[in-house]
Amino acid sequence: MGFVGIIVVFGMVFGGFLASGGHLHVILHAAPLEMVIIGGAALGGYIIANPMKTIKAGFKLAIKSMTAKGPQKKDYLELMQLLFQLFQVFRKEGPQGIEKHIENPDKSEIFKAYPSFMHNHHAVHFLCDTMKVTLSAELSPYDVDDLLSGDIKAIHKEEHAAAHAVQTVADGFPGLGIVAAVLGIVKTMAHLTEGTEVIGGLVAHALVGTMLGVFCAYGLIAPTAAKMGADADLEGQYLEVIKNAMVALQRGAPPIVCVEYARRSITPDERPNFDEVDKATKDIKKAA
Repeated sequence: MGFVGIIVVFGMVFGGFLASGGHLHVILHAAPLEMVIIGGAALGGYIIANPMKTIKAGFKLAIKSMTAKGPQKKDYLELMQLLFQLFQVFRKEGPQGIEKHIENPDKSEIFKAYPSFMHNHHAVHFLCDTMKVTLSAELSPYDVDDLLSGDIKAIHKEEHAAAHAVQTVADGFPGLGIVAAVLGIVKTMAHLTEGTEVIGGLVAHALVGTMLGVFCAYGLIAPTAAKMGADADLEGQYLEVIKNAMVALQRGAPPIVCVEYARRSITPDERPNFDEVDKATKDIKKAA
């Protein structure tokens, strides 16, 4: 929906400008150089303020935010099936039966049957690494809970740092727009003897800088940063679902109960109902 939002922002702002009698040629003529000043300064500040991993993550997640929807109901249902199938294998075959799957998830027939899960690299490592630890060491449910909560927090910290960095760029854009406008006025002062038409055109160009700074900040960059933060929260919820299933497993709960713990931690708008999960797990039993 990100691209739809961008179209709406541009359509409403510049459509309204045209409807009120404005002429886009002034903006189109001034915008390229004004954006060189504003965007270049913003990019420089972004590079100064952040380590390289945050810079890269900011660009990557900003682009992703334009199309990302977060985990949907079908993704959660697929996750329920995966967890149930893995826990069933663990219950029936023990550590030896599950080890081959979690050591090489890319080659596992179980994991390959659930593509939406496999596309989430955080989730794959989150689940497989945790199962490796629980198989190799005696951990209490509280230990597993703490371990996974710390992992989720670390993943969130990295993603929210990128969102915060982009938000900081948005906060600076209006000020940099004023810088561009002041430079335009400075340029105008050298043409005071050339008549009102020339001066009016130069002032109009200078004001485009202020407009672009505010427009980009509040119409484009700040909403993108907010979407990046929301996407990170949705990804965190997906990991929380896995965490609750793993903690239940460590308590000794049967696979279907572990899956129910996971299901109950999904927000209601995306949560599969009990019958849907029951049918999905029964299909796995039949296939087995």
